[in-house]
Amino acid sequence: MTNSDLKKTANKVRKGIITAIHSAKAGHPGGSLSAADIYTYLYFEEMNIDPQNPRWEERDRFVLSKGHTAPGLYSALAHRGFFPVADLTTLRQLGSYLQGHPCMQHVPGVDMSSGSLGQGISAAVGMALAGKLDGKDYRVYTLLGDGETQEGQVWEAAMFAGHRKLDNLTVIVDNNGLQIDGAVDEVCTPYPLDKKFEAFNFRVITIDAHDYDALRAAFQEARATKGRPTAIIARSMKGKGVSFMEGQAAWHGVAPNDEQFALAMEDLLKIDTELSQEEEIG
Repeated sequence: MTNSDLKKTANKVRKGIITAIHSAKAGHPGGSLSAADIYTYLYFEEMNIDPQNPRWEERDRFVLSKGHTAPGLYSALAHRGFFPVADLTTLRQLGSYLQGHPCMQHVPGVDMSSGSLGQGISAAVGMALAGKLDGKDYRVYTLLGDGETQEGQVWEAAMFAGHRKLDNLTVIVDNNGLQIDGAVDEVCTPYPLDKKFEAFNFRVITIDAHDYDALRAAFQEARATKGRPTAIIARSMKGKGVSFMEGQAAWHGVAPNDEQFALAMEDLLKIDTELSQEEEIG
């Protein structure tokens, strides 16, 4: 896909996020929106997957370690064709398969149930090791929140991955700088993340999470890296795309009301218009 196509798709993913959380009257918009470009690049460009065969043995694997941002993953999966986009409006509702955290038993395309922070990366490391032991070519990706890296289990997993030279593993950190209680560096700083991952034998790449050229180059470099795993520190904007949510920790886990939903969708529709105008000029 071209960068223009990816941007348009990411905006659809963001609309799905806002629609789902508004319908549920609960959820986590801030970190879902900040990672929307990452989800979009992974599912529409990077990963070797088949929506018609979600359990294909040779597929690349993805583990959402920051499982509370499930609305972002669900929206990407829906728009990629794993299940109907219309089902996003059932988020968190009784009887829906789209609950507040992803469940591998019920959601097509979800490779690992997650939600307890710090545990997803460990599952991804296990998948990567299994691939090596079985002589498989699939790659494993996992997305963490920067606040999540305050969990000690993250670094146990990183130590193991580096020691085992799991070059089929890519760890992505959605580095939006905010968590539920405020600024990450004020709550309990895990920084510098790059130096920490480097200490555990990772190839570290720091990028702008909303720049598709940078995303493309980072994932290509990760594929080319041999003998060690890769960590992509993706600097992002919490609430990206919705003006009144951007850079606001208060929108970590709050659903928009009807008026706020309308304003958010207006912002996203403006982005659609801007992208169309850019295409015409280009």
